[in-house]
Amino acid sequence: MSEEIDAFARNQTFDLVPRPPNKNIVGCKWVFKNKFLSNGSLGRCKSRLVAKGYNQQLGRDYTDTFSPVIKSTTLRLVLDIAVTRSWPIRQLDVNNAFLQGTLKEEVYMEQPPGFIDPDNPSFVCRLRKAIYGLKQAPRAWYTELKTYLLTLGFQNSLADTSLFILQSGKEFVYLLVYVDDILITGSHKGSIQKILDALAARFSIKDPEDLNYFLGLEAHRTSKGLHLSQRKYILDLLQRYNMIDAKPVGTPMASSPKLTLMSGITLTDPTEYRKLVGSLQYLAFTRLDIAYAVNRLSQFMHRPTNDHWQAAKRVLRYLAGTTTHGIFFDAQNELSLHAFSDADWAGDSEDCVSTNAYIVYLGRNPISWTAKKQKSVSRSSTEAEYRSVANTACEIQWICSLLTELGITIPKPPVVYCDNVGATFLCANPVFHSRMKHIAIDYHFIRGQVQQGILRVVHVNTRDQLADALTKPLPRNRFTELRDKIGVRIAPPS
Repeated sequence: MSEEIDAFARNQTFDLVPRPPNKNIVGCKWVFKNKFLSNGSLGRCKSRLVAKGYNQQLGRDYTDTFSPVIKSTTLRLVLDIAVTRSWPIRQLDVNNAFLQGTLKEEVYMEQPPGFIDPDNPSFVCRLRKAIYGLKQAPRAWYTELKTYLLTLGFQNSLADTSLFILQSGKEFVYLLVYVDDILITGSHKGSIQKILDALAARFSIKDPEDLNYFLGLEAHRTSKGLHLSQRKYILDLLQRYNMIDAKPVGTPMASSPKLTLMSGITLTDPTEYRKLVGSLQYLAFTRLDIAYAVNRLSQFMHRPTNDHWQAAKRVLRYLAGTTTHGIFFDAQNELSLHAFSDADWAGDSEDCVSTNAYIVYLGRNPISWTAKKQKSVSRSSTEAEYRSVANTACEIQWICSLLTELGITIPKPPVVYCDNVGATFLCANPVFHSRMKHIAIDYHFIRGQVQQGILRVVHVNTRDQLADALTKPLPRNRFTELRDKIGVRIAPPS
């Protein structure tokens, strides 16, 4: 607690002033938390003074609050590039990051409990810098960091505003920001160290180290590549729901019976269900094998039943048997883009809406994936598959723009693999059938991409359709086969 107060003093976070009349005075409290390492041991005991931001009033003591964080695809893409090119990857954490952000608004806060000035007990804190708990604190910190990085010569990415790129001739440095956690990599070790020194001179940071445990991701790097997993996160989930000793199952979701909105008895308190599904959503960062199950469970958040709860616990049982699985970025990889696009036509028996999915690969390494219900009913399997291809093409287009900013040139046009002959034919053939007029936007978007030679759509046999694992529940043998092929595996030996 004393260290936190000392940090306030160093950063000139607030001034003690007489309590002003007709001003909103925000309360504050101490929050304590134990921080654990990836092996489960105690790292440090942390105390934080947090403002009661829920008492703030819009337009009075805050306006804008949004602050971007790095997209998961961007993080995976940059790591893939760094591993392929044998670049060093460093991680760092900014101490008391929010205290670095300068407030534009006039904000008053009560004095910290236990540290009230004995000479002026009725005074309040006139905040100069943001502190944790304020609604605008993340935005103030991001603005402060961004401004400083721009003075160092970085360019802010247009595709992802939490990515900063520094180019000097043929040398590159990439810096990724997730609130106060920063990842930095580049083509030259000296350039990286120069940026680290500049950050240390401006902000209070923990000693930078090689990538090992970042945002709950366990990173294990060898000469063969980089393996990302969330083993500790899975074990914590199993511990929280008393399933450490649960009997593992071979698939995250049963093929039958299918989950429906009305199946089972409504839970009296849906809180734990929602917490679990939210945790599984974060776990899908490295586990594309549970993407469909998580998407399906997320559709029942407003009224979960005991059947839905049992289905969610089945995912935990599946994870109990695959705790060390994750994605592997092979160091011997070529920088080419291809994707698998698939759709389960009218897969939802209640509303007949299709589920589409894609997996995008940079070489052999998966960097982006999704499983998502379409927005409307498709009248044919061709239409459902075509819409899925359109979504995949949009993601590829965004990734290509990101690669361009990173200074990466793709040697040949990206390829989308689709197992529907009709959808593949529509992409390459100028014939436009009258029954497809209602998807004209998707049609013209893909046709334009194909005609310009910036995208290819190729038919693939259903047996080789990797995205099939993300559109519906599969039998164990088929699921296990696809899980290995899509890139989910245990860490290879050193």
